[in-house]
Amino acid sequence: MTAAAALVLAVAVAAALLAGAAEATRPKWNLTKKGTTVTYDRYSLMIDGRRELFFSGAIHYPRSTPQMWPRLLKTAKEGGLNTIETYVFWNAHEPEPGKYNFEGRNDMIKFLKLVQSFGMYAIVRIGPFIQGEWNHGALPYWLREIPHIIFRANNEPYKREMEKFVRFIVQMLKDENMFASQGGHVILAQIENEYGNIKKDHITEGDKYLEWAGEMAISTNIGVPWIMCKQSTAPGVVIPTCNGRHCGDTWIMKDENKPRLWTENWTAQFRAFGNDLAQRSAEDIAYSVLRFFAKGGTLVNYYMYYGGTNFGRTGASYVLTGYYDEGPIDEYGMPKAPKYGHLRDLHNVIKSYSRAFLEGKQSFELLGVGYEARNFEIPEEKLCLAFLSNNNTGEDGTVVFRGEKYYIPSRSVSLLADCKHVVYNTKRVFVQHSERSFHKAEKATKNNVWEMFSEVIPRYKQTNIRNKEPLEQYNQTKDQSDYLWYTTSFRLEADDLPIRGDIRPVLAVKSNSHALVAFVNDAFAGNGHGTKKEKGFTFDRPINLRLGVNHVAILSSSMGMKDSGGELVELKGGIQDCTIQGLNTGTLDLQVNGWGHKAKLEGEAKEIYTEKGMGAVKWVPAVSGQAVTWYKRYFDEPDGDDPVVLDMTSMCKGMIYVNGEGMGRYWTSFITPGKVASQAVYHIPRPFLKSKNNLLVVFEEELGKPEGILIQTVRRDDICVFISEHNPAQIKPWDEHGGQIKLIAEDHNTRGFLNCPPKKTIQEVVFASFGNPVGSCANFTTGTCHTPNAKDIVEKECLGKKGCVLPVLHTFYGADINCPTTMATLAVQVRCHKKGDPE
Repeated sequence: MTAAAALVLAVAVAAALLAGAAEATRPKWNLTKKGTTVTYDRYSLMIDGRRELFFSGAIHYPRSTPQMWPRLLKTAKEGGLNTIETYVFWNAHEPEPGKYNFEGRNDMIKFLKLVQSFGMYAIVRIGPFIQGEWNHGALPYWLREIPHIIFRANNEPYKREMEKFVRFIVQMLKDENMFASQGGHVILAQIENEYGNIKKDHITEGDKYLEWAGEMAISTNIGVPWIMCKQSTAPGVVIPTCNGRHCGDTWIMKDENKPRLWTENWTAQFRAFGNDLAQRSAEDIAYSVLRFFAKGGTLVNYYMYYGGTNFGRTGASYVLTGYYDEGPIDEYGMPKAPKYGHLRDLHNVIKSYSRAFLEGKQSFELLGVGYEARNFEIPEEKLCLAFLSNNNTGEDGTVVFRGEKYYIPSRSVSLLADCKHVVYNTKRVFVQHSERSFHKAEKATKNNVWEMFSEVIPRYKQTNIRNKEPLEQYNQTKDQSDYLWYTTSFRLEADDLPIRGDIRPVLAVKSNSHALVAFVNDAFAGNGHGTKKEKGFTFDRPINLRLGVNHVAILSSSMGMKDSGGELVELKGGIQDCTIQGLNTGTLDLQVNGWGHKAKLEGEAKEIYTEKGMGAVKWVPAVSGQAVTWYKRYFDEPDGDDPVVLDMTSMCKGMIYVNGEGMGRYWTSFITPGKVASQAVYHIPRPFLKSKNNLLVVFEEELGKPEGILIQTVRRDDICVFISEHNPAQIKPWDEHGGQIKLIAEDHNTRGFLNCPPKKTIQEVVFASFGNPVGSCANFTTGTCHTPNAKDIVEKECLGKKGCVLPVLHTFYGADINCPTTMATLAVQVRCHKKGDPE
């Protein structure tokens, strides 16, 4: 193809892409009393009889602050989404029967109205069981105390409460005209959630329950379709949908008259404490989406697009406080490149050719083992879109399609405009990469002076809930606290103690909870914990005992209630067995010794993490390394608007509060197999902060050192490109923030695009090489074919600018294209700053 012809194609494709992007920004419903009709057939959902494509992202309103919502939605829309999905959180909204909370982060209506103001559709997954790595799967604790209840079964007590809440939420949405049938923007609602996971666990007439749930949902007359996720079939007119990583190739849908919808495309994997980093590449997500669309899918929802934070005690058992940080938008609300940009490009390309895709005649061609073409064509209008797939692992290849040869990398899909020209390949990432950097907030670090209050270690006679054996934990805490004290006392005679002085008795405890801290005669004896995969754990530590009466106190803690499983209603926690081993007279069984119990910490009961409650106890100058101790200090808000975090590496396990708000559980002492803390830094959203004198309170269970807590800000100012000259051309008529890039005559060559975050410019070229560089963003090194003058060239093109466009062409950098090991690859890392940023 000549340069002139390539430029014509570039301009044509760019115009089509921009038209698709512009179309995506328009509201898709009419705001009239008549409303919008949402229907479906076997091919797609239809809006007022018009087929539509839906690129949706999951953003859960309680996992961020209302002040963050507009920015998150704006970023999602700039990422090519036209739909937002959210669960409804029953236990957050109805913590007590008939007492509702829709304030602050729980303001579901405010969130949905914001979605509508951005011209986007909404999917509301009412459930009301949601799982979602949310405490108790969002089922309120008080349900457990209803006699004869069985969760999610053909059980009258459960169905009565479920129906009451579903109808309450539906009526709220109706009262605000939220459904498309009313002129609103909610186009789908979900009843139940991944029921197939537990159907086999019950002999409770699961099929009858699903039939009932579907009929009950339909009877609410919302005027838009209902869905059930992770199902191959669904009752009546309810649409079954897929959840998973590769629904295009693994999901078997048996309802042939319903459209193929994907409610959860997992952008990574949620993480639990103790798990290594969960990752999923932008390339694999893009491949899965195009495979799904090639096979007739028309709606994909990224779970999660933005995960956010499990504030307070909202996370399920062992789940990290930072939720789905590896999504296209990270926990702090910043686009995660390249995942965000690569998917944005996919959305814009598909939408540019949506008419051929939605209305075209479909055909299939087998091009070889693992190679295929799926085509969508309107011949009379010369509209055609082809999906060329290479489904082989580790095998790149070339195929012949309609007389032309096409190179397709392994496990990738190429999109062909007009069934001729490659405009996107899932494995060719042309967008920039980015890395986070953390910066000490000097202003907030001043006056690092802490005070402390230590919890009183209770003894049996000081408790008012007593039983012969240890009681079950959740029945005592009522999901109002993570903590339950167990205490008992016993007497030892001289003959009981070991004769040899070098032998110490052992306290052995079996627990069904998640962690514990043990004290013997008020002295710290150690701590232990289980894992998400285990159903309990064993603690055993040598202890010091004395003649006469000895006291054992154990602080048992729950890292959130389990969020799924057929046995959820029977979930139990707490101490199961306790013995003293290694005594001269044998093992002392304390299981039926008589136990006292105390639910909640004193600091929780008195709310000493608030300005109002902190005066209820006496605070003293802090001493590091004290177990079950509260620490507090004040700090000023860091300058600027970058997200704020606490580096808790010096601490062990507990809870964080800022200005009385629970920031979530921390557990830096739980080390992953990679020998690092599961989560070291914790988000403190700026809406929780004042300019001066912010109260920071930390409850530490183990032996942390509060003076080592760092207040930091976080940025994504290190941006990179890593592109080979041998890649096929990619037309990119927009920058990282949705703005148009002026096309120039050389745009038929591969180019690298670098764009700083808003209000920042490129101030430093950290690395630049053309040839065979290796590594990843923020960790590049030169290879044997390095071109020394690459850095000077990039500095001339980029320094001082908001963004720059770099040709990926060996002649531009004076590189030797015949160097034996060259990959003809450009790797660049630049650093963005604005005035006042710390270095």
